[in-house]
Amino acid sequence: MRFHALVLASALAAPLAAQVPDSAAAADSAAGGARRARDAAREEVLRGAHAVRWYEAAGVAGAVAILMTVDEPVHRYVQRHRSRTLGDVASVFRHEGEPIYYAGVSFGVLAAGVIADDPDVTRAGGRLVASVGLSGVAMQGVKLLVGRSRPNEGVGAFSFHPFTGLADSAGIEARGSFPSGHTTAAFAVATTLADDIDSPVADVLLYTLATGAGWSRLYENRHWLSDVAMGAALGVTSAKLVSGRWRIFRLRPPGFLVTPTGAPALTWAVPLPPLR
Repeated sequence: MRFHALVLASALAAPLAAQVPDSAAAADSAAGGARRARDAAREEVLRGAHAVRWYEAAGVAGAVAILMTVDEPVHRYVQRHRSRTLGDVASVFRHEGEPIYYAGVSFGVLAAGVIADDPDVTRAGGRLVASVGLSGVAMQGVKLLVGRSRPNEGVGAFSFHPFTGLADSAGIEARGSFPSGHTTAAFAVATTLADDIDSPVADVLLYTLATGAGWSRLYENRHWLSDVAMGAALGVTSAKLVSGRWRIFRLRPPGFLVTPTGAPALTWAVPLPPLR
């Protein structure tokens, strides 16, 4: 009798025990499906991405180098045509490249997406934060590497002091002229927003504000024309890389672009050739 009871108990317990692996298998299958969907979405983004060629980068570098030859004449022209009205306009545009603007807009959009539980807005905010961050790192690296003197230092457009620093009377780094940090941040924000909004009217407005930020740095005697051009190039490139619209050195776009929850998981992957 006892033997029969044990057999019956075992028979009843077997289906229940089998449900655990089945549930785990179902969960694994669902997770695998989500991963495959995410990977497929990533590949869809990559297929439409523009791969930046070496000659395109060389063209931008060449254009900036050509602008350096007219830095001093442009600087003299701008400084000779100063006025109170232009000064007021420059002070307004300058704010487009300051932390209160680019950090406020970036984290504001990200916070709005999180609070509203809107994945699209959250992803847009994540792209803004990543674009500004990437452009800022690149900009600071180039500043340190080049060590170019600012116009207000009074030593000309071709004074370079790599890996050295010198603060002016206002406490601002006098040898951090190239590229313009204000312009870099302004164009990173403008490009990211323009790509997300996808409206000609928004494009004109956003890029006008960014260009105004660059002009204000010329007017206020803080940067040369080529500094502004390089800052714009860095800002645009950083935003395009983060959004996945451009690729360089085979870098894939950040994972948050296609994360279903919209979480800004900033993961970059470099595809490696298979081992033979």
